[in-house]
Amino acid sequence: MSTAHPSLDVQLPGGGWPLGALIELLQPAPDAPVWPLVLPALAARQHSAGGALALVGSPHEPFVPALMAAGVRADAVLWLRADAPSARLWLAEQALACADVAAVLAWLPRARSADLRRLHLAAARRGEGLLFALRPAEAAVSASPAPLRVQVDAEDGTPVPTLRLHLLKRRGPPLAEPVLLGRCAPLRDVLAASAAGQGVSDADRAPPWAARAGLDVVRPEVGDAVVRLAVAA
Repeated sequence: MSTAHPSLDVQLPGGGWPLGALIELLQPAPDAPVWPLVLPALAARQHSAGGALALVGSPHEPFVPALMAAGVRADAVLWLRADAPSARLWLAEQALACADVAAVLAWLPRARSADLRRLHLAAARRGEGLLFALRPAEAAVSASPAPLRVQVDAEDGTPVPTLRLHLLKRRGPPLAEPVLLGRCAPLRDVLAASAAGQGVSDADRAPPWAARAGLDVVRPEVGDAVVRLAVAA
């Protein structure tokens, strides 16, 4: 599916992010800015396929107004918190197996090649799922089963802040030059667009439902399968 970034789509086989496959994003820090890169496709996938967006092991609590401004449904964000690598891997696999989950982002800083292969196979079994694994930049020297690996660097010193994307691995010939993408609007503009364009109420600004051991705070309207996943987590 399209990344919504034309300069990137033209460099990717099929013209966008592959579905039913592992997409590996390598970043200099766990909270490095990758949202401008992935949010358009996540919102489009959620609207076309329905279901929830699962965030596994994200370093910070998802910020609902910014997600809503990008088109993500705030009542269909599943925040799965886990620290152990095995727990994150298990949660990502369960989310991929859930028909009520449209896309999965998993922060996997200590995943092994065998772990990544398990996720890639789980995504392939699902067939239409969108799966991103976020890993540290130093993992670039390690082998990976992901058919697409992208190293994401920020260039804040430029006149217009950009993301520099190095396509480390793709189907087809290698790409010598990086792809440069303009980053999203300042946070104040995102919030203004969210409030003005979508009529954000106090209830809409509440944090998305979280799932962690010992808690069953869920939104049942998203689907029974997602509720079972949240309770299991």
